[in-house]
Amino acid sequence: MSKARILVVDDEPKVVRLVREVLTAAGYEAFGTYHSNHAIEMVAIEQPDLVILDILLAGDEDGFALAARIREFKDVPIIFLTGKVREVDMLRGFEIGADDYITKPFSAKELLARVGAVLRRARKDASAQPVEIVCGALRIDLARRVVFLNGRSVHLTPTEYSLLHEMVIHRNQVLVHEHLLTAVWGSEYRDDVDYLRAYIHHLRGKIEKDPANPQVIIRCPGVGYMLVCPEGSQTPTEKPNPFE
Repeated sequence: MSKARILVVDDEPKVVRLVREVLTAAGYEAFGTYHSNHAIEMVAIEQPDLVILDILLAGDEDGFALAARIREFKDVPIIFLTGKVREVDMLRGFEIGADDYITKPFSAKELLARVGAVLRRARKDASAQPVEIVCGALRIDLARRVVFLNGRSVHLTPTEYSLLHEMVIHRNQVLVHEHLLTAVWGSEYRDDVDYLRAYIHHLRGKIEKDPANPQVIIRCPGVGYMLVCPEGSQTPTEKPNPFE
């Protein structure tokens, strides 16, 4: 398997250097930049498998704005670096399409664990079986990783898709918080229930007719969530899922 290529964007050269050294020592191909405009060029030309992006960047454009620009043309996983995780920043990042957060200061062990978890999710999604599952107005083409609602394409971030994928292959089953967190994010996240709630909130906003009154992703208080697939829905080309 080829080395994963990771772009590091931070206006502090010592942070870029530190992250690159840790990633390179772990076997990744890491490269970096200190400027947002250069970052856009590098994403387009170098085609990284992952972007690690500082929220606070010098100049007129912060990490959120840069991530939004990247999302306009590239569906690459993004991990935000931040000095302090505030709920408002986390929610804003989820809206843009953040796949994870790393809080400064961080250890090499934490950095590698989170990078590894995000890359595993992205690779798992890319290797999905050629399957199409239909649940009411929702259609999920697992071969192409495309989701449709009432025939119209719905854009999901890699992590949102991974969460929906896990729920749809276990449709009409209650999945406990720990199962979803472990399956989608990794065992190190198994207790981060608030993290899961935030992603469920944004996923509902994209696939529910009325997100305030969800009918597709149902919450089972204190237990977990269930994706409801109405009787009569079909899975015309469904095959066994290798990750079950």
